[in-house]
This record gives sequence, C-alpha cells and structure tokens, in this order.
Amino acid sequence: MRNSVIATLIAGAFIMLDAQAADLLNTYQQALQNDAQYASARAALRAGQEQLPQARAGLLPSVGLSGINSRTEVEKRPDINGSSYKLELSQPLFRWANWQQYEQGKLAVALSEAQFAQTRQDLILRVSQAYFDVLAAQDTIGFVQAQKTAISEQLESAKQNFEVGTATITDTHEAQARFDLAVAQEYAAQSDLEIKRAALQQIVGSTPGELARLKTGVTLEAPQPARIDNWVSSAEQQNTGVIGSRIGLEIAQRDIAKNRAGHYPNVDLVASRSHGNQSTGTSIAGNTNAIGVQWSIPLFAGFAITSQVREAIALEDKARFDLETARRNAAQGARQSYLGVTSGLAQVKALEAAEVSSLSALDANKLGYQVGVRINIDVLNAQQQLFSTRRDLSRARYDAIVNGLRLKSAAGTLQEQDLQLVNGFLSQ
Repeated sequence: MRNSVIATLIAGAFIMLDAQAADLLNTYQQALQNDAQYASARAALRAGQEQLPQARAGLLPSVGLSGINSRTEVEKRPDINGSSYKLELSQPLFRWANWQQYEQGKLAVALSEAQFAQTRQDLILRVSQAYFDVLAAQDTIGFVQAQKTAISEQLESAKQNFEVGTATITDTHEAQARFDLAVAQEYAAQSDLEIKRAALQQIVGSTPGELARLKTGVTLEAPQPARIDNWVSSAEQQNTGVIGSRIGLEIAQRDIAKNRAGHYPNVDLVASRSHGNQSTGTSIAGNTNAIGVQWSIPLFAGFAITSQVREAIALEDKARFDLETARRNAAQGARQSYLGVTSGLAQVKALEAAEVSSLSALDANKLGYQVGVRINIDVLNAQQQLFSTRRDLSRARYDAIVNGLRLKSAAGTLQEQDLQLVNGFLSQ
C-alpha cells in the first residue's frame, strides 16, 4: 500500500511538470542537448583541442626500436646467420619550425574555443528567435479568432437590423465578406504556427509543448550603456568573429616564421644502443652504445622554401584584411542591432498609444452605429484597425527582445545570464 502511494505521488509530480509550460531557459537547455549544429561544434572543439598535443610532440623526444634477422648463403661455405636490433632516442635541441608549430597549436586551440563561443551565442539567438516566433504566431491566431468573433457579432447585428428595416443588405454583405476573410486569415495563421513550431522542434529535437508567454505589462528597458559608440567599440574588440580573425592573423604570422625555418640548421641530441649477433658455425655477438649531437644545414632546395615564404606572407596579408573586414562587420552589426533595439522600443511605445486610440475609436464607432451616425463598415474598419495594432504590438515586443540579444552578441558579451534575464519576462 505504501509503495502504491509513493508511486502515485511520483506520477502526480511528473504530471504537474508536464502541465507546466516550458519557458525560454528550459527550451535552451533542451537545445544544448539536442541541437545538431551545437553538437557538431562541440565535436569540432574537441578535435581542435588535439592540435596542441600534436604540435607539442615536435618538441619532445622520440624513441624507436628496430631490428633485423637474416640468413646468407655463400657457395662452398657455411651459411651466415645474423640478427641485430637498435634502440634509438632523439631529442630536438634546435628546430625552429617545430617551435613555431607548437605556438600555432596553442593558437589553434584558442581559435577552436572562439568558434565554439560563436556557435553557443548563435544557439541562444536561434532558440530565442524560434521561441518568440512561436509566441507571435500564437498571438496572431488569438487576435484573428477574436476579430472573427467580433465580426460575427457585427454580422448578426447587421442581419437583425436588415430584418427590421433599419439597415441595408449592403451592411450584411460587408460583414459577411470580412468574416470570410477572417476565416481565411485564421487558416493561414494556423499554418504559420505549425511552421514556426517545426522550426523550434528542429532546434530542440522534440515537439515543443505549451510555451510560457510574455507577462502582461512588461516594461522593456533601453540598452545600457546608452551610447552606440560604446557598443561599437566593444564589438570591434570582443566580437567572437573578430577574435577568431585576430587569432587567424597570428597563426599566419607564425606560418611565415615556420617556413623561413627551412633555411635554418636543425640540431638533435641522439643516443642509441645496438646489439648484433652473427654465426658461421661460431657465434659472434657485440653491443654498441653511442650518444652525440646530430646537426644538419639545408643548402639548396630548388627555391621551394623561398616560394613557401612568399606564399605565407601573402596569406598573412589576406588574414590581416580578413581581420579588418571582421571588425567592420562587427561594428556595423552592433550599429544595426542598437538602432533596431532603440527604434523597436520607440515602436512599442507608439503602438501602445495606438492600441488605446484604436480601442477608443472602436467604442465610438459602435456607439455611432447604434445611434445611426455611423455605418457598419466604419465599425468593421475600426475592429480591423484595433486587432492589427495589437498584432503589430505583440510582434514589436518580441522583436525588441531578440534585437537586444543580437546587440549583445554583436558586442561579444552575450551569455546564458542574458537569457535568464529575458526568461524573467515570461510567466507560466
């Protein structure tokens, strides 16, 4: 009996969790586990981190063991059997190319981390955009259905007024046309909602359930700092694309030094122990130990090294121009996002005022229609204006939130904490 009670309580807890709408943070956590692009970037990061131990291997000693077993037949003489092995250690003392390769390995790891950070920021933006797209599509359906209900009431009123002779058949036809249009818009809105939900499902890996909505009366704050130059400066320095291009330039500079090392001498410490055994009826065996410094100086390689250096210099120029392009793109992205946020917030305020005005206009037209100073089409137009304003206001709020996240991404400061702040705007 006790076990059944516990099982019932556990099942009830899961039912309550399922009934609770998923918020933006929950959705993001699901995307971290299931998004294919993010999983690919995570694997690329692990692969990039292996560049450092591979490059470090060129500075560490190498040990090899080799051997041979042979049998030699000589005419009219006994066969000669021989065997030998050699254990050899080599420790680089001066190999400039290997050192540059090691430094490039460290830079390659940093580049992989910068690219992964960019992918994580992109995931935050993709989840947020898809999440609020679903909410906007749901709001559109709600507004269309509310408009359809209001039009149906106006249609019924027009029919009654026509029957008693206080209105013409034109009012009925106009209301019927608006009602049919609302039905068509409802079908289109439902289709759009399914498309938006499918886009979110592609990111989180499962069919999204009920989503937490934006709280009523939420006040969206202007970006801080309030100066666009501060955001542009941050983007030019901290944007992940700029950081990646800067690392790419350092790698290209190291590549020049690595290719120039083809003209430099190489010096290694070598040590070996050899054992040989030869038998022609009698066995002869011996051991040899050796230690010393081995060096080599390249003299001429058909101008290949010189050509490789020129190629590396050209690639360094390319990397430098790529860095400048990344800086300009980041600055432009920050400007666009900042203006998008500020203009979006101004649009929200304007639409909030327009909503109040549209509601007042609708009430006035309804009253005028009742006393005979307004016609049916005036009421229908006022209704359409009100619901269009509410739809635009809903979309503007969502766009302002997402543009705020885009601004922080352009500035290179977008983190999961920013998503938590946005999540505070939502209610179950």
